Amino acid sequence: MAVRILIDQLLVERRMSVGDFATAIGITPANVAVLKNGRARAIRFSTLDAICRVLECQPGDILRWDDD
Repeated sequence: MAVRILIDQLLVERRMSVGDFATAIGITPANVAVLKNGRARAIRFSTLDAICRVLECQPGDILRWDDD
């Protein structure tokens, strides 16, 4: 089982840099990289809320479950 985070696609679609995105959601660019690279073990609901607000999307647009 693997939950994948699809932030890269949304950032490209919205022409937003990782630095600008990190600032807008209130986390460091290093933590954005952890999310993007799939190394995150958890995500706070407040962070998920901020991501959805900034990217104007739903949680399902960011998270995808793949059956390994």
